[in-house]
Amino acid sequence: MTKGLLRLHLSQKQLLDIKCSFTKCRSNYLKPKKYLTVSEYGGRRNFSTSNPLKKEAPKATEVKGIPYQNLTVGVPREIWKNERRVAITPAATETLVKKGFTVKIEENAGVEAKFRNRDYEQAGANLVNTQNVFSSDIILKVRQPIDKEVEYFKENSTLISFLYPYLNKELIDKLGKKKINAFAMDCIPRISRAQVYDALSSMANISGYRAVVEAANHFPRFFSGQITAAGKVPPAKILVIGGGVAGLSAVGQAKCMGAIVRAFDTRSAVKEQVESLGAEFLTINIEEEGGTSAGYSKEMSKEFIQAEHDLFAKQCKEENVESMKPGSVLVDLAAESGGNIETTKPGKVYIYNDVTHIGLTDFPSMMPTQSSTLYANNISKFLLSIGEQNHFYINLDDEVVRGSIILEKGNLLWPPPPPKISLTPVAAPKKDLKAAEKEKKEISPFKATLNTSLMTTAGIGSILGLGMTSPNPEFTSMLTVLGLSGLVGYHTVWGVTPALHSPLMSVTNAISGITAVGGLLLMNGGYYPTNSVEALAASAAFISFINVFGGFLVTKRMLDMFRRPEDPPAYNSLYAIPALAFTGAYGWAAMNGLAEIHQAAYLAASLCCVGALAGLSSQKTSRLGNNLGMIGVAGGIAATLGQIAPSNEVLAQMAACVIAGGGLGTIIAKKIQITDLPQLVAGFHSLVGLAAVLTCVSTFMHDFPTFATDPAANVVKTALFLGTYIGGVTFSGSLIAYGKLQGILKSTPLLLPGRHAINTGLLLSNIAAAGYLFYDASFAGGLGALGATAALSATMGVTLTAAIGGADMPVVITVLNSYSGWALCAEGFMLNNNLMTIVGALIGSSGAILSYIMCKAMNRSLPNVILGGFGT
Repeated sequence: MTKGLLRLHLSQKQLLDIKCSFTKCRSNYLKPKKYLTVSEYGGRRNFSTSNPLKKEAPKATEVKGIPYQNLTVGVPREIWKNERRVAITPAATETLVKKGFTVKIEENAGVEAKFRNRDYEQAGANLVNTQNVFSSDIILKVRQPIDKEVEYFKENSTLISFLYPYLNKELIDKLGKKKINAFAMDCIPRISRAQVYDALSSMANISGYRAVVEAANHFPRFFSGQITAAGKVPPAKILVIGGGVAGLSAVGQAKCMGAIVRAFDTRSAVKEQVESLGAEFLTINIEEEGGTSAGYSKEMSKEFIQAEHDLFAKQCKEENVESMKPGSVLVDLAAESGGNIETTKPGKVYIYNDVTHIGLTDFPSMMPTQSSTLYANNISKFLLSIGEQNHFYINLDDEVVRGSIILEKGNLLWPPPPPKISLTPVAAPKKDLKAAEKEKKEISPFKATLNTSLMTTAGIGSILGLGMTSPNPEFTSMLTVLGLSGLVGYHTVWGVTPALHSPLMSVTNAISGITAVGGLLLMNGGYYPTNSVEALAASAAFISFINVFGGFLVTKRMLDMFRRPEDPPAYNSLYAIPALAFTGAYGWAAMNGLAEIHQAAYLAASLCCVGALAGLSSQKTSRLGNNLGMIGVAGGIAATLGQIAPSNEVLAQMAACVIAGGGLGTIIAKKIQITDLPQLVAGFHSLVGLAAVLTCVSTFMHDFPTFATDPAANVVKTALFLGTYIGGVTFSGSLIAYGKLQGILKSTPLLLPGRHAINTGLLLSNIAAAGYLFYDASFAGGLGALGATAALSATMGVTLTAAIGGADMPVVITVLNSYSGWALCAEGFMLNNNLMTIVGALIGSSGAILSYIMCKAMNRSLPNVILGGFGT
C-alpha cells in the first residue's frame, strides 16, 4: 500500500481525461509534470502523485500502515437479547472523525443507551443501514457477532469487540473464513500502559455496583441500620466473595448503602484494599497465596477450598442454600458462564426456598449510558493505539496488539505466546539491509563522526566553562556529584521491568521527600517558628514528611499487588537491623566529635537511595529496594540533624513536623482505594514541588544579607530561580494530573486558543523574572522576582498539563517526577548539600529516561507530551 495517498472518487471519463493530459506532457522534459499512481485497498482506488523525472529526497522515516483518512469505521446496532449498549458514543465519534476516520453508525444504534441519531450526526458520523455499516473497513462492537452478522463482513476488514475465543471457537472459525483481522477486548493484556483499554475492568466495575443495587431491590429490609420511634432496624449483612474489580466495586457500594460488609479473596493483597473501603476481610487458617503473577486468581488446593467452604457456611450458609434465612438474596456475577452456585439459573431471577437468586447476565447493559461511555473510551483509544502517526498498522511486536489479536487475515493467532521477561534493556529492532544501506548513503561516516565529535567537544567545553566561572571549590565539587549521580540514574532505570514502572515512580517520589532536609536546615526558633523564614521552613518540612511516609506506604501497597505465588514471605521488619545500625553508629560517631562522619552518613544514605531504584528492577528485589529507600531517607534526615545539632526546643518542633506530616501521609496512603494509587503518586508529586518553592523563598530571605559579599551569590540565585520555577511547574502540573486521573477534571485535553503562544509568553516572563532577580539587589525586588516566578511557573504547569489527554497522564507523572528531582537538585546547590544534589540528580535523570521509555511504548513523542501536544 503506497503511503500518504490522496483518495479521489473519479468517473471513467475523468480518468481518461487525466490519462490523456498526462500523456501529452511526456514530451515536455523541461517542465516535467507529476504522474498519478493508483493502488487498491478494500475495493477502493487510491491515487498519489509522483515525479519520475525528479529524484525526490528520501524521507527520514517511513510510516507503516494505512492513513486514517482512507479508512471507514462502522458501528452496528447490538442485536443480542437485552443488550442496550453501543460501541462508541458521540464524543468518541467526534474524536475518531477529527483523527481522519470516516465513521458510519447504524441508525438507532445508540438509542437504547440514550444517544440520539442526531447526536452522532453532529459529531460527524454518517447514519447508514445494517449492510452499509458492515461494509466498513473496521467494525467496532460490544458483543461478539452472531451468525447473521458474520455474513455481512467483507473480506480483509477488521473487527474489534468482546469475543471470548476460549468459549466461541465455532464463531472464530467462521470469522476466519472471512479472512478478517479480529481483536478481542477481553484478551487485552493487563499491563500498565493498557489500563486505558481494559474494558473488562470497566464493565466489571459497573457489574459490581449494579449487583448491589439489584440485591437491594429484592431484599425485603433496609441495608442501613436505623433507630426510629417505631423501633430499631438492624443493618443488612453482606458477604462479597472475590476482591477483583467487580468485588471491590460491590464492597464500596454496599458500604455506602450502610450495610455491614465482609469480603473474602484467595489473594492476600486484597485484604488491604477491602479494609481501606471500610469492610472486614475474612481469613482462614491455611496459608496459601491465590494470586498469579498477572494479578488474577488461581485454582487453590483441596484443603484450602474445604476451609473456604467452611468459612462461607458459617457466614451465610451459602454451601447449603436450604439453611439460609428467608428473604436472603444471592447474586451470581458468573451466571453468564454457568454460575458459581448450583441453584443459579443464568439470565433469570427466581426464588428457591425463600432465597432470591439473581442470575442476570446483563448487568452492564442495565446501565447502558454509563457502560457505553466507558466502553467507548476503551475501544476508541485501543483502535488509535494500533499503529502510529495517524496510520492503522498491525504490529505484532507490540505486546498489546499481540496479546489481543485473535485472527490476522483469517489466520488464527490465539492464544498468544507467553510474555518474555528480561531484566536487560530491550535491543532496538533490526533494520532490513536496504534500509541500512539507505541510511548509510544519507549520512556519510565522516559527517556522523563529525557530529559526535562536535557534541563531545560541546560537553567537555561546557564543563570546563563552568570550572572557569566556579566561585569556589564547593561548587566544582557539587558539579562532580551532579554529573556522576545523573549517570547512575540514567543507567539504573533501563533495567527496570515494565510492570514495576508504577512502583518505581512511587518510590522515587517518596525519596524526593528528602526536600525535608532543606526545611530542617532552616528551622530555628523554639518550640514553634518565630519569624517568616522559620515558618516557611517548618511548612516545607511538614509537607515533605507527608510525601515521605505516604510515598513509601503507597509503594508497599503497589508491590503487594504484584506479589507472585512463588515469592518468599516478606519479613520487612528485619530491615530495622541495618536502619538501627546506621543511625546508632552515626549517633555514636557524631557524639564523639568525628568530623567526617556527617559526609560519610550522607554518602551511605545516597547509596541506599541508589539501591532503592536498582531494587525495583525485578520482583525479587523490589521490596528490598523500597526498604533501602526508607533507610536512605531516614539516614539522611539523621545526618542532617547531627550536622546542625539543634536545641531541644527546635528538635521538638522538628519532631512535631515529622509526626504530623508522617501521620497525615500514612492515613492518606492507607485509606485511598487501590485503584486510586497512580493518581495519589501525582498528588504527592505536588507536595515536593510546593516544598521546593517554600524552601527557595525561605533561603532567599535567610541568606539575603550575605549576597553582597558572597562570591557564590550568583550561583545561589541561579539555584533559587531554578528551584522555584521547576517547583512551581511540578506543583500545579501534578495537581492537574491528579484531577484528571481521579475524575475531578475532564480527561479530554483543554486546548486553549493560542496555548503555545501563552506558554511561550509565560516562559519568557519567567526568564525576565530571573533577570530581575540578578538586576535588583534589594530585598523587596528579589523577593518579588521569586514570587513572580512562582506564580508564572504554577500557571505554566496548569496550561501545559491541562492540554494533555488523560491517556497520556502516566507519562506526565513520570515527567513531573523528573522535574521534582531537578528541583531537589537545585536546592542541593543552593544549600551546598551533597545528599540533596545526589538524590535530585538520581531522580531527575531516572525520571527523564522512564518518561522516554513510556512514550516509546505508547507511540508518543516526549516533546509533544511535555509541551501539551505541540505540533499535533
